[in-house]
Amino acid sequence: MSQTSPIRETDDEARALARQLLSSARHAALAVTDRATGAPTVSRIALVPGPDGAPLTLISELAAHTGHLLADPRCALLIGEPGPTGDPLTHPRMTLACEARFTRQDDPGRAELRAHYLGLYPKAKLYIDFADFLFASFAVGSAALNGGFGKAYQLSPEDLGL
Repeated sequence: MSQTSPIRETDDEARALARQLLSSARHAALAVTDRATGAPTVSRIALVPGPDGAPLTLISELAAHTGHLLADPRCALLIGEPGPTGDPLTHPRMTLACEARFTRQDDPGRAELRAHYLGLYPKAKLYIDFADFLFASFAVGSAALNGGFGKAYQLSPEDLGL
């Protein structure tokens, strides 16, 4: 008996939904590999679309997930929120397979990222210039979009506009 793939052909509706999820995300679940044990671990992070549209966060080197990312920049982000009612699994969400790239205090381009980030999270002004904070932008390699029950898609960075 042959099995039909649950993955649908990516269409413009799926691309639009994925781009909307990406552009509106203000936090995400970040999955990294624990550098000591090799086990997966997950944290919640603040997230914004960067100036280029790619996911961007401001993180502290004091956080365990940052140390894990510095040791192995491969990671995944889960974005999308369940709605106020109904089954959470019927609401759109997307997993992004990524590689983190870092911008430290004295790196070129930091001033632009700083201004952009503060435009979206003005309260970060309290800590954005602390020496342990750096920006991590996420180069997306692929995306798995679940647009709701029976609406699964595999997307490329180009599908996301990246």
